[in-house]
Amino acid sequence: MSNEREPAEVWHIDAPALAAKKKSFAWTSVIGPVILFMLFLAFWELMHRHGFREWLHKNPKLLPSPVTVVDSGFMNTIIRGKLIEGLGWTTYASFVGLGITIVLGMTLAVLMAQARWVEMSVYPYLVALQAIPVLAIVPLIYIVFGGGMTSRIYVCIMISIFPIVTNTLFGLTSVDSSQHDLFTLRNASSFTRLMKLQFPAAMPAIFTGFRISAGLAVIGAIVGEQFFRQGQKPGLGVVIDQLRPRGQYPGMYAGVIVASLLGISIFFLFGFVSRLVVGHWYEDTRKAKK
Repeated sequence: MSNEREPAEVWHIDAPALAAKKKSFAWTSVIGPVILFMLFLAFWELMHRHGFREWLHKNPKLLPSPVTVVDSGFMNTIIRGKLIEGLGWTTYASFVGLGITIVLGMTLAVLMAQARWVEMSVYPYLVALQAIPVLAIVPLIYIVFGGGMTSRIYVCIMISIFPIVTNTLFGLTSVDSSQHDLFTLRNASSFTRLMKLQFPAAMPAIFTGFRISAGLAVIGAIVGEQFFRQGQKPGLGVVIDQLRPRGQYPGMYAGVIVASLLGISIFFLFGFVSRLVVGHWYEDTRKAKK
């Protein structure tokens, strides 16, 4: 019987190939959305000219062309000023609401992960909160918080809290059991286990929840602005609603585009922060599985 050991298998990483793959992925992630956006503009222009001809003959301003939206919406000094001011207030409500949501949602998720009875007690109410239409409780929100910025922020929290709680809870409770056993052997406390094992392992799921809730926070801010408009703080929702009865449809479309860009910007902001905090190991692992 031979005592010679077989040579260990050595894995070689092709750095140039990996770099080329990352560069190709980066270009694809940029070019793909740009091409899709150009196709969307072409489809929009086609629908304006030919798609709804009979309907537009009666209501010619309801679907302005992209050129009209830019010319009469973004290039209009008065409308542009209102959109910039509205963008500021909507951004403020979105970030404040999202910040409160992150603190509250992660706190709930930690408590639910540490005690099963807390999860069983709280989860049904989170599902119910997610299912309640905002319109149904507008009078109650108005009575409790008034008709100003506080009510808008509450709507942001109400709409965006569910993804943060569920994703954080999923990440905290999905740690491999063998790693838990290792911490048990070392007599680690619950706090040590949470901070050094569960939170690091849950970071990808947590930031996924952040990115989803970021877009929902913008939606919540605009929805809240539609109902609660007291005070001198007209957000994008107020501006869009004010332009509608005046028949300034290009300005309305411009407001919708600005709101969409705000949501996309916050989404990618949290994606950037996620890459800084989590690092590239998760992205590389996910791409390798594909």
